Amino acid sequence: MASPASDFDPLRRLLLKASSASVGLGGLLATGLLQPSRVLAADWNRPAFTATSLTEAIKAASVTGSVESGSIVIKTVEIAENGAQVPLEVISNLPDSQNISIFVEKNPMPLAASLNFGKAALARVRLQLKMAESSRIRVVVRAADGKTYHASREVKVTIGGCGG
Repeated sequence: MASPASDFDPLRRLLLKASSASVGLGGLLATGLLQPSRVLAADWNRPAFTATSLTEAIKAASVTGSVESGSIVIKTVEIAENGAQVPLEVISNLPDSQNISIFVEKNPMPLAASLNFGKAALARVRLQLKMAESSRIRVVVRAADGKTYHASREVKVTIGGCGG
């Protein structure tokens, strides 16, 4: 028959492992060898995301001079009842798509998302947008050769989601 103390052995081992791991992590953080903030905020383009006009945002995102393309598929609703949650799916059928940037023209900060894709990755994204009012969604795709392409779609919003 097992003693009551032996029932706690697995729990004791788990607690000892967890405490030694936290001491090790604490030591790495204290010495500066581990800096998670650098990883989490790695390469985001602050000027593009904080731009207040569509022209400024496109310029800061380095996706100027795009050509309209039918190879970019935008799937969304025609009328969104709530601008705080507008479903959007973007599929780029352009070969070697490296980046998809999504702009909402009439939002206070037009750049809603910018996503980078690795070589041979399927450039497809599904997300929820926040829209202040009825507006045109513009999707710009940068291909591996550096050329940029765009497609757009109008979405009507009945209740604004950006404080409107």
